[in-house]
Amino acid sequence: MPDSNLKIMAPHRSVALKYVLLFLASSQITNAFTPLANHNLGLSSTVLFSTEAAVSERTGKPTGNSFLPEEAIERALKGNPIEKIKQKQDATAAWVDVYDYAKKIREGKTSWEEIDKADLDNRLKYVGMLHRNKRTPGQFMMRLRVPNGIINSDQLRFYATCVEKYGEEQGVVDITTRQNIQLRGVKVEDAPDIIDGLHARNQTSFQSALDNIRNVVGNPLAGIDENEMIDTRDIANAVNDLASFDPVTETRGNPAYGNLPRKFNIAISGTRDDYSHTHINDIGLQACPHAETGEMGFNVVLGGYMSIKRVAESVDSGMWVPAERTSVVALCEAILRYFRDEGNRKDRQKARLMWLVEEYGVEEFKEAVIKEVKSYDRDARIEDFQPRPTDKYTRRELLGVHKQPQEGKVRVGISVPAGRMHQNECGEIAALADKYSGGEIRLTVEQNIILPNVDEDKVDDLLAEPAVGSESRLKVNAGMIEGNLVSCTGAQFCGLALIETKNNAESIAKKLEEKVIVDRPIRIHWTGCPNSCGQAQAGDIGIMGAPARIEDPETGKKVAVPGCNIFVGGTIGEDGHLAMTPAHKGIPLAEEELVPVLVDILKENFGAKDRVRKSLPRRVLSKIKNKLTRA
Repeated sequence: MPDSNLKIMAPHRSVALKYVLLFLASSQITNAFTPLANHNLGLSSTVLFSTEAAVSERTGKPTGNSFLPEEAIERALKGNPIEKIKQKQDATAAWVDVYDYAKKIREGKTSWEEIDKADLDNRLKYVGMLHRNKRTPGQFMMRLRVPNGIINSDQLRFYATCVEKYGEEQGVVDITTRQNIQLRGVKVEDAPDIIDGLHARNQTSFQSALDNIRNVVGNPLAGIDENEMIDTRDIANAVNDLASFDPVTETRGNPAYGNLPRKFNIAISGTRDDYSHTHINDIGLQACPHAETGEMGFNVVLGGYMSIKRVAESVDSGMWVPAERTSVVALCEAILRYFRDEGNRKDRQKARLMWLVEEYGVEEFKEAVIKEVKSYDRDARIEDFQPRPTDKYTRRELLGVHKQPQEGKVRVGISVPAGRMHQNECGEIAALADKYSGGEIRLTVEQNIILPNVDEDKVDDLLAEPAVGSESRLKVNAGMIEGNLVSCTGAQFCGLALIETKNNAESIAKKLEEKVIVDRPIRIHWTGCPNSCGQAQAGDIGIMGAPARIEDPETGKKVAVPGCNIFVGGTIGEDGHLAMTPAHKGIPLAEEELVPVLVDILKENFGAKDRVRKSLPRRVLSKIKNKLTRA
């Protein structure tokens, strides 16, 4: 290997050379990531070491910036403020900074207020730490990586332990719309212990935020589904490793994809139910058999996303890949390479995959990806898009008790209102899992949980547990409305939110359950702002924080109040579509204003009927009448 190919300062040379040699060897063994074709190393056109300080002394790994071609670096240096921050100090070494900051804070040598602002509000996101400076200054949300949404009871108890010191209000655990976990209230000085505890439990928070590949979503019923076409677990883990595991050092954090232009979402569906919501992901893998051979694989859809400026459904890519690791990982890697190296680094609102696909044209982008994959020489296959099934298929429900294909086993879906778990509830769910599902817990994008592999003859015992009883927030047989809530973080913690969402979602749902009856699940999605983290456009009803005005009874003038826009008619499943335009705008959030509007929507669009209240017994009416008479 010619020395001229390694543009590294002398102090780093031996480390870097060792890294490159291990990199080349590992690419043949693990297929976790391989550089592009036509590079002068003989394997790829990716610039492995494009800067003088390509290998960080602090991490022993190449920097995320060193994987960018010179042209991308030049654009980044002239790009948006986030790009300039990432170029000034590489984000992929931020986990070292977390440990350093924590040590100094514990020793009384500094405080969180003295942390560099670029680190505090940006670079620490690489470690999954998002500063909630407007709502809870000095405290962070820590986002994990949970591929395919599978956790266990030990991990769940650990989450509760991590946030316990922050109190019942601040220290909570949230299930996200990406089958993921977020810990609330975390402080910098506590972060290393949490990170170490996660790694000891085979989890990480690394590369879960900022400009990285986000949690890889899979089928929550993988391996326990009678309609399963593809078990997504192994593939989801492989893609997760591509995103956040370095095969050379065998440590968490993959610098090759540590500096994307923007976040990147990947979802893998294993059935026609599309529990993963592939139509709103940058890469969506939709289970589909090959029309000629019957081999199971995925149709590939691209570019779905939601933002404040644009909401886009994914588009058919014209590609199909077999359901095996080599082909799926190579496909994702090729698409990521184009996005990383050619994506927009000036305007973050245009720094999503859809814009790049549109710039190329779908057919031209397909050709580029196929050429790229062929250059890897891994026997990966990409074929033309396969025809989708045309017969009618009804998406099945995840809540409640349902038989599994395994003899004598059932799955039990439990509603977690708005995805919010308090510390005691984490312990209760963990105890249920230990007792009934071998410690395993599945998370859904609807922010609920599933206990798999429950013995059928134990179901009555489970249903009788206080943790899911009538006095609990957690329910197996929740109402058609309250059991199908989805909510973003809201104004309690998020500085972008215009309204509080989780508490309102839960209370409004209860009011609606009291007023109307519906004959099918109604999904109400709450999101605090137009970024739509709560995916309002995907809900049957979507409530998005927005300005509203009411008349002041004393002055007669219009005054601003918390309000919302309401979307109606979003769908999910294999024919999922988004509701792009609000059906109602500027509705005040106050219960007396919002509930009547929602009741009307439920009646007009979803066949809701007024709930008939049972008359009070005559003896009770008589007592009331006597009291009124005496008064």
